[in-house]
Amino acid sequence: MENQIFELQYALDTFYFLVCGALVMWMAAGFSLLESGLVRSKNTVEILTKNIALYSVACIMYMATGYALMYGGGWFLQGIEAFDLGQVLTDSAENGFAGKSVYSPASDFFFQVVFVATAMSIVSGAVAERMKLWAFLGFAVLMTGVIYPMEGSWTWGSQDVFGMFNLGDLGFSDFAGSGIVHLAGAAAALSGVLLLGARKGKYGRNGQTIAIPGANLPLATLGTFILWMGWFGFNGGSVLKLADAGSAHSVAMVFLNTNAAAAAGLVGALLAARALFGKADLTMALNGALAGLVVITAEPSTPTALQASIFGLLAGVVVVFSIIGMDRLKIDDPVGAISVHGVVGLLGLMLVPLTNGEASFVGQLAGAATIFTWVFGASLIVWYVLKMTLGIRVSEEEEYEGLDIGECGMEAYPEFTTST
Repeated sequence: MENQIFELQYALDTFYFLVCGALVMWMAAGFSLLESGLVRSKNTVEILTKNIALYSVACIMYMATGYALMYGGGWFLQGIEAFDLGQVLTDSAENGFAGKSVYSPASDFFFQVVFVATAMSIVSGAVAERMKLWAFLGFAVLMTGVIYPMEGSWTWGSQDVFGMFNLGDLGFSDFAGSGIVHLAGAAAALSGVLLLGARKGKYGRNGQTIAIPGANLPLATLGTFILWMGWFGFNGGSVLKLADAGSAHSVAMVFLNTNAAAAAGLVGALLAARALFGKADLTMALNGALAGLVVITAEPSTPTALQASIFGLLAGVVVVFSIIGMDRLKIDDPVGAISVHGVVGLLGLMLVPLTNGEASFVGQLAGAATIFTWVFGASLIVWYVLKMTLGIRVSEEEEYEGLDIGECGMEAYPEFTTST
C-alpha cells in the first residue's frame, strides 16, 4: 500500500512538473510577440529568428553541459534517462522521502531548461535592432551552457561559490528566480548593450531621448498576456510538488500572489505614467505587469495577497522611473528588459526578508552581488571577444534598411514595406 501511494505521488509530482515546464516553454512565444511588437517592422523577422533559435540553442547546450555544471552528473544527461522503480522505492525507504518532492529527474531537466531559455530571452530584447544575429547566437551558446549554470549551481545547485562559500548559508533565498534567472539575464543584457551602443537616432545631439515606437502594440499586448499565463508555471512549478494537501495549498497561494502582483504592477505603472506624461502609456503598463511578475518571483509563497499586491504596485512604479533613468544614462534598451528584469529583479530579492524569516537582507545583497558580478563580468568578456572577432554590430546601412533584409533576407510584411 505504501508503495502504491508513493508511486501515485511520484506520478502526480512528475506530471505537475512537466505541465508547469510546458507553461514556461510557452513564455518563449510571449517574449517573441512582445519583442516583435516593440521593435520596428523592418526588424521583425530577425527578432523572431533570434527568439526561436535561442530557445533551441538553450535546449541543446543545457542538455550537453549546463545541467551537469549546475547539478552535477554526466554530460548529455548521462545517468538520468534510466528508470528503475525498485531503486526509486529503495531510495524512498532509506531516505524518508515521505512528504518530500519525488519526481522523475527527466522532468526536472525539462523544467530547468525552459528557465535557461527565459534568461537568454531577456538578452534578446535589450540588444534588438542593431546586433548581428550570429554573434548573438554565439553568446547564447556560452550563456546557456556555462555562465547561467555556474551561478545556478551556487544557488539552486547548493554548490560553493568557487569553493569559498555557499549563498544559502549566507541567508540568500530566491524561490523561483528573480535573481537567478531575471537579474542574471539583465546583467548579461547590460554588458552587451554597453559594448554595442545605442541605436542610430535614439539620442539627439542635445542629449534628448527620441522615442522609437514599436511596430505592433497588439502583438506586444498579446505577448504580455502569454507571459503572464506562463508565469503561473514559472512560479507554481517552483513549489516542486503538488501531491499532498500542504503543497497543493502552497501552489494555490503562489498562483494567487503571482496574479495579484502582476495586476497591481500594471496599475502602478499606468498611474505613474499618467502622473509623469499625462497619458496612459500602454508600453509602460505592459512593462508594469511584467515588473509585478518579476518582483513576486523571488518569494510568491509567503506573502499575503495584500502584500503581494503592494509589492507589485511598487514594482510597477519603480520600472517606469528605471526606464526613464536608463534613457537618461543613454543605455538603449528597446523593450525595457534591463529595468523589468534587472532593477525589479533586485527589488524582488530585497523584499524577500519582509515575509520570509529564513532570508536576511545581508544574504540577499550578497547573493545579488555574486550573481550580477559573475554574469556581468563573464558576459562582458564573451561579448568583447565576439566584438573583436565576428563583430557584434551590423553596419549603419543594414541598421537603416532593417535587419530583416540584412540578416535574414526576408521581410515580415512584404506587402506593406519596401526596402531599398
